[in-house]
Amino acid sequence: MSNMTLLVNFGGPRSIPEIAPFLQELLCDKDVIRTAWPTPIHNWFFKRVARKRALKIAIDYEEIGGASPIYADTETLAKELSKRLGTEVLTFHRYLPATHVDSLANIRQTADLKVLPLFPQFSYATTGSIARFFSPLGSKLHWIKSYAAHPAFISSYQRRIAEFLEQKQLHEEETLLLFSAHGLPAAFVKEGDIYESECNLSFHAVMKAFPRILGRLAYQSKFGRGEWLRPYTNEACEQILTWNGGRQNVVFVPISFTSDHIETLYEIEKLYLPIVTAKGLKAYRCPALNLEPYWIDALAEIARETNLCSNQTLIRSCK
Repeated sequence: MSNMTLLVNFGGPRSIPEIAPFLQELLCDKDVIRTAWPTPIHNWFFKRVARKRALKIAIDYEEIGGASPIYADTETLAKELSKRLGTEVLTFHRYLPATHVDSLANIRQTADLKVLPLFPQFSYATTGSIARFFSPLGSKLHWIKSYAAHPAFISSYQRRIAEFLEQKQLHEEETLLLFSAHGLPAAFVKEGDIYESECNLSFHAVMKAFPRILGRLAYQSKFGRGEWLRPYTNEACEQILTWNGGRQNVVFVPISFTSDHIETLYEIEKLYLPIVTAKGLKAYRCPALNLEPYWIDALAEIARETNLCSNQTLIRSCK
C-alpha cells in the first residue's frame, strides 16, 4: 500500500460568497440532514434553507474576520505533515465544491491512500459521510476510522489545556473545564452511531491529567427540531451555578474540534462565554489544537497507524 496520506475535513467558507454553496453542500448531505423525502425534493428544500441561512450566518462570519480558518489550517497541516512523514499529503474539503475538481484529480492519480480524518471521534455524519462521497473510488482508500482515545490526541489536548491554565494563571481547585463537542441528533445514536461514546472516551481520557479540576461534557450547535445529545452547552451555561461547585473559573474546551472555526470563534466566544460571565464567573475559551507543532507531531504519529478500515465499512446502511 502507498505511504501517501489524505487529510479530509469539512472545509469552511474562505470568503462570504462561499457561505451559501458551503451550506448547500452541507444541508443537502443526507448523512447530515436525514429526511425520508426523495433526493430532488430534499435538495430543493434545503438549497432554499441554505440561501436564507447564509444571509444570517454571513453576519457571524464577519465577526470572525469574514472567513473560516479551517481551509488554510488544513492546507498548512498537510504541508507540515508531509515533512514529518517524508511523503506527499493530499487534502479534501468536503463542503467546498470549488476545490473538488483538483482534489479528486489528485486522488484518482494515486494507487492507494491512507485517509486521516480531522474528526477525532467517528460519526456517520462526518467521517462516514465523506466515505460515502468517496464510494466511486472503490478500494483505493484505507481509513484511520477515529482516534478518540489515541494517546497522541489525548496528550495534545492535555498539553493545550495545561499551557492555557498556566498562561491565564488559573488554579485547578478554582477551575472547571466545560468540554463542548459538536452536537448530533439523538436519533443517530439510537440507530447505531458511536459518536457519543467516542466523545466520552476523549473526555474521560483528557480529564485523567487534571484530577483536581471539575469537568463536564456538553454538546453545542444544535440545528433544527428534535432531540440532540444532551446536555446542551447553552443549557449547561444557563444552569452553571447549580453544578460549578463554587468554582469561579470556567474554561471551554472544544474537544471534538481540532481547528478553530465558526463554532468556537463565534458560538463559544460570542454566545456562551457571555452567559457564564453574566452569572458572575470568569469564562475563557481554550483554543483548539490548530497548528501547534506538537499537534502536527501527534498527527504524524496517528498517520502511521496500520489498523485501517475499508471505505465501505464506514458508510451508514440506509434502510
